[in-house]
Amino acid sequence: MARKASLSGFPEWLPAERAVEQHVLDTLRHVFELHGFANIETRAVETRAQLLRKGEIDKEVYGLSRLAAEDDKNDPNALALHFDLTVPFARYVVENAGHLAFPFRRYQMQKVWRGERPQDGRFREFTQADIDVVGDGALPFSYDVELALTIADALSALPIGDFRLRVNNRKLAEGFYRGLGLEDPDAVLRAIDKLEKIGDDAVAKILIEEVGATAEQAAAALALAKIRTLDTSFIEQVRALGVTHELLDTGLDELSQVIDAASKRAPGKVMADLSIARGLDYYTGTVYETVLVGHESLGSICSGGRYESLASKGKKNYPGVGLSIGVTRLVSRILAEEVVTASRSVPSVVYVTLANEDSWHEAQDVAAQLRERGIACEVAASAEKFGKQIKYADRRGIPFVWFTHADGTHEAKDIRSGEQVTADPATWMPAEADLKIAIS
Repeated sequence: MARKASLSGFPEWLPAERAVEQHVLDTLRHVFELHGFANIETRAVETRAQLLRKGEIDKEVYGLSRLAAEDDKNDPNALALHFDLTVPFARYVVENAGHLAFPFRRYQMQKVWRGERPQDGRFREFTQADIDVVGDGALPFSYDVELALTIADALSALPIGDFRLRVNNRKLAEGFYRGLGLEDPDAVLRAIDKLEKIGDDAVAKILIEEVGATAEQAAAALALAKIRTLDTSFIEQVRALGVTHELLDTGLDELSQVIDAASKRAPGKVMADLSIARGLDYYTGTVYETVLVGHESLGSICSGGRYESLASKGKKNYPGVGLSIGVTRLVSRILAEEVVTASRSVPSVVYVTLANEDSWHEAQDVAAQLRERGIACEVAASAEKFGKQIKYADRRGIPFVWFTHADGTHEAKDIRSGEQVTADPATWMPAEADLKIAIS
């Protein structure tokens, strides 16, 4: 991880690092499928109009055009690279609704592009792993609870240490702000969303000078944002602030369902955090953000929420709820902290040596027999001295070297221990732990 990237914000992993990333993706894929999510992939590009429908992210979107073409930023049909997977998924649902069974559960792992300033944990090109459930016309709130538990399972299966899935509800926040007499809740949410970056005083200043709040209203909004609990005791703390509103009641009820279930099924992992706002405008209810304990400065590694009208066509509406894991952000921290390492950088288990230049075809026969039984191997390109061939295998991180002798017998040598045994390519098997790259 000390390597200097040739193009800032576009990470490229070495083979052993890529093995760690693949382990993370394989683990997430396994957990998502255990929970019944089907895999899809959407195209890398959308029209600018589609991408910019919701949220103030236009400065972060990478436009796409031919070098010889005239770029017209005002053309809504001009193409751009997607900045997340939720907006493309919403479009995918609308276009394929007649072929999908609702509620539709999907997971998606793809690259996304975002034109922000590269820094620790922030990249211009990165991989996300998303899960969403979308309904036709309506979606039961129980899915908001289920997704929190699914993500808790997925993150618990990764070598990332302790984490907190922090949950809030926009109905709760909006109802509270309206109960205070603040009639632009979106502006308040945008200010509160900056709380961890700029602090209480700066947010209070924004609320007073830009949103039009009184000092008392700003103080109450900040008091709400300070509430954090691992159980449903947040309800009493909110009520103690003395604000009433029908939408606030709805939000409290929905958030309590998530926290109550999580405290029983994923104790200590899911927290009610009433400072969570999420910057994108399409979220309408539950919102999630996740941090690594002890690495909070890295920012959220997993976020998302409930959206009611992001996917719609005419009078047809497809509400959904989803969460997105920042795989590249996670992997960068795993590698930087050396939390885990790969046992080797290549999948090859066996390096088949050449006794002489005429033995290449015979060596390929040996390799074919090994591969038929799922043993990854490669064949030497030339008949150098055995010592050089062994050193090459060692540099590659290949644990076993195979020798074929003139009398037709074979031997396999574990170059880690030096143990060398007679072996038959039709029956020999390494230890099960050596068959795949181990992540530990």
